[in-house]
Amino acid sequence: MTLPSGPLTLQNVTIPACLRGNSGDLLRTDIGFQNKVLARPDTAVKIDMGGRMVLPCFVDMHTHLDKGHISPRTPNPDGTFQGALTATAQDRSAYWSPEDLYTRMDFALRCAIAQGTRAIRTHLDSSPPQEDITWPVFRDIRADWAGRIDLQAVCLDSPASLAAGGSYTKTAVLAANHQGVLGLVTFPMPHLQEHLTTLFHLAIDRSLPLDFHVDETLDPDAQTLHMIAQTALNTRFSGSVTVGHCCSLSTQDEVHALNTLDLVAKAGLNVVSLPMCNLYLQDRHANRTPRLRGITLVHEMRARGINVSFASDNTRDPFYAYGDLDMLEVLREATRIGHLDHSNPGWIQSILTNPAKACGFQAPSLDIGSPADLVIFNARNWSELLSRPQSDRIVLRNGTAIDHTLPDYSELDTLLARCV
Repeated sequence: MTLPSGPLTLQNVTIPACLRGNSGDLLRTDIGFQNKVLARPDTAVKIDMGGRMVLPCFVDMHTHLDKGHISPRTPNPDGTFQGALTATAQDRSAYWSPEDLYTRMDFALRCAIAQGTRAIRTHLDSSPPQEDITWPVFRDIRADWAGRIDLQAVCLDSPASLAAGGSYTKTAVLAANHQGVLGLVTFPMPHLQEHLTTLFHLAIDRSLPLDFHVDETLDPDAQTLHMIAQTALNTRFSGSVTVGHCCSLSTQDEVHALNTLDLVAKAGLNVVSLPMCNLYLQDRHANRTPRLRGITLVHEMRARGINVSFASDNTRDPFYAYGDLDMLEVLREATRIGHLDHSNPGWIQSILTNPAKACGFQAPSLDIGSPADLVIFNARNWSELLSRPQSDRIVLRNGTAIDHTLPDYSELDTLLARCV
């Protein structure tokens, strides 16, 4: 389907009822837009959409743009988490120049916008000396993409960097200077509570949000999520705190896991689940079929009023060899992996309003006056939407259809060939 330019009314479209504040699942309605924003459906040019589903453009709140597309030159040797750490460290040390980073990040963003994403938060490896290379590249690419994709960045480092004389204080200044977010990877280790308290106070002093990689393991003894929630309460932190992964909850004793979730709810933490990457890495053993999915307790979180989102995470790198920054794929796989069907409706908000709230992005909306940033699918219900890749989707930005042709992987050949 080709849409004419100019003011339009899309008649007979299907939308999730929750996007209009209604109860129930899906509803049929009309959507109008003119002058780049959604308007009352009374424009002269009207098109019957035959029930096609329409969504606002997506928010992808947990990605790793700096790692994207490196697996062709530095693959994960065995598919394990440790293999991913080792391969990424080797690739970063050898190749992450400003040109290399910019080229791969720009390629990833062109994939994302073609799929219908309008806002992205990315984690950036920020251990010395990489931080002095990557953050200026992020500054440049954010400026170049302004008006197309809103970008945020999180500094990603280990708790040890917060020890006395460590590098994190410099990293925090760098993140603050780039309107960034303070982040950390947490796992059981000596002095973690001390490091967390230091980090929360750094965030308070600089009025910055926090975003953690948490317990990305199926070891039930990994319980740093509980510690983060308690630290947020103890420091009376009023900013946004996001915790990602939280895989170990799925293997912990039920009573302990649910008690932790009660504390997470009390502390007001946001949770982002990364189901595709966790399915890829967790419970991987050579010559053994995996038994566990790695997904965190999203249903139990939602029942407690915790703000839950899903996101892409890694893309074609040692942590996840696949992916294309397609939030519809994320929703489709999250639905299958996490059994989101046959539960209360409204999970669509996990890739729209929920991540926008967690990050402070403008909330995707179908309300009158909102930007006419829409994705139109050749599907009339959830089954049709989630059964096919929807490669023929139409993406509107400011009411105008954009070219949704995906960039060709061959564009990266020269860059990657120089490194083989």
